[in-house]
Amino acid sequence: MSKEEKKRVLICDDAQFTRNILKNIMSKTGFVEVVGEAPNGNKGIELYKELKPDMVTMDLVMPEKGGIETIEEILKIDPKALIVVVSALGQEALVLEAAKKGAKDFIQKPFKTDQILEVLDRILKK
Repeated sequence: MSKEEKKRVLICDDAQFTRNILKNIMSKTGFVEVVGEAPNGNKGIELYKELKPDMVTMDLVMPEKGGIETIEEILKIDPKALIVVVSALGQEALVLEAAKKGAKDFIQKPFKTDQILEVLDRILKK
């Protein structure tokens, strides 16, 4: 598959460790390229405007600007944005709120490779 055909993903998460795990799993798919990483919502919005990725993974609890606000702002910029929430157990209320705001799916921490691959297939191979 050529570079042009790869789906471009932006990862928003304040934990470098989490971004690395997501990036490693996604890069193994062959059809996804991680084009940017943001440690907080403000940087995520800035990178979204700059990179125009096909999909964004969004942590909900981040410094400066949390995931819910960031989802709202990205969807104002691009109502068709594909945003997938990345959330730990116990954040169900936030995940539901994110879904109401327009998030398309969610990936649960701790990560299971199969779950991430399923979500990527569902969201990006339409």
